[in-house]
Amino acid sequence: MELEDWVLHLAEIRKRLIIVGSWFIAALCVGLYLSPSILRYIKSQPTASGIEWNVFSFTDGLLIYMKCALLFALLFAVPVILHQLWGFVRPGLTEAEARSTLPYIPAAFVLFLAGAAFGYMVVFPMMLHFMKTMNLTIGAVETYGIDRYFSFLYEIVFPMAVAFEMPVVLMFLTKLGLLTPERLKMTRKYAYIILAIVGSCISPPDMISHLSVTVPLFLLFEISVFISGRQWRAMQHTPTNS
Repeated sequence: MELEDWVLHLAEIRKRLIIVGSWFIAALCVGLYLSPSILRYIKSQPTASGIEWNVFSFTDGLLIYMKCALLFALLFAVPVILHQLWGFVRPGLTEAEARSTLPYIPAAFVLFLAGAAFGYMVVFPMMLHFMKTMNLTIGAVETYGIDRYFSFLYEIVFPMAVAFEMPVVLMFLTKLGLLTPERLKMTRKYAYIILAIVGSCISPPDMISHLSVTVPLFLLFEISVFISGRQWRAMQHTPTNS
């Protein structure tokens, strides 16, 4: 019987991997088609319109093209991956647990997009302006490679996208009973210190830029604490089956 269960589990995993792989390949094909348009759009934005995207090897253009397509495919594969993971563990959940955990999937995706948008539209322009100003101050000649430009872009945007997952993570940990409102309140000052350090690392070293990045992170944490507290109180008032 145990061997039969293992076979069923492996068959289930195989089926879901095929679904994820098929979706990823389809999204990759769309990404390959759209990558030139996406790159041209990024090049037309104020943050890049005055910068020459130089290539320093024959493969730079191809690598950026493929990275753009892969990131596009990965982005739109994340909801499918999360849904397939949820579907795999669904048989072990109660009906109430299944209903309460399913909304985490679209919420995580939307927050990831919101964080990426905030990083690209707010944090990245500030960092780029600061770095360009510093280069001009020391009399450096600005010659930017396309690979370095996108590496810098990813280093700013990706951490912000991950940081915006905070509400979903705290809600999930609260759902598991690993976090309570009291524990969150006790760790608030440490969380503020960590968020301030993160904000200072991904923003220019001036007060306005620090506040522009750190204050939204603080607000995001407080919103997470509020939502987590409401969920905890709802859980406390929900009758459990003995």
